[in-house]
Amino acid sequence: MRNALVLVAAVYCGALMTGCTSEQEDVNEWMRKEAVDMVGKVQPLPELKIFPVVGYLAVSDVREPFDPARIQLTMQQRPGSEPPPEVSPVRAREPLEAFPLESLKMVGLMTQGKQVHALVQAEQALYQVHVGNFMGLDYGKITMIAEDAIELQEFIEDPNEGWVTRISSLQLQERQEEGK
Repeated sequence: MRNALVLVAAVYCGALMTGCTSEQEDVNEWMRKEAVDMVGKVQPLPELKIFPVVGYLAVSDVREPFDPARIQLTMQQRPGSEPPPEVSPVRAREPLEAFPLESLKMVGLMTQGKQVHALVQAEQALYQVHVGNFMGLDYGKITMIAEDAIELQEFIEDPNEGWVTRISSLQLQERQEEGK
């Protein structure tokens, strides 16, 4: 009986093995047939467009924008246009000079004796400033602090005119009521 079981098991395993190999052969044959038709298709590169060269024709009384001398004027100091002391590289920059004026908010006002201080918010920090402090990227010097605004005198370098001043202000930001 034992021999019969071994014989049946051998026949069964052989049938399984034959079934696996014939199925594997079917897959291999299908792969060979499909590979014959497979051809890589790469699209050709588009042709490069050649654009015509256009010359710059300047009007005689207008300064040419591509003149290297114009670029050098902005890179080096112009004769007769000394920077104001506020722009001096020797002066240590104050913390609020690292922020654009548009990103700063006046949030309050304090008085200490006769000295008036404004509270300015930059990102999440709060700074106390007074007349004579600097803030903003354009060397803005605080000239006046009122109840509702801070007035600054900014110094801007103009390549044509040298250093020019501009008056700017930072308005008090009123707190919005929660119900509105």
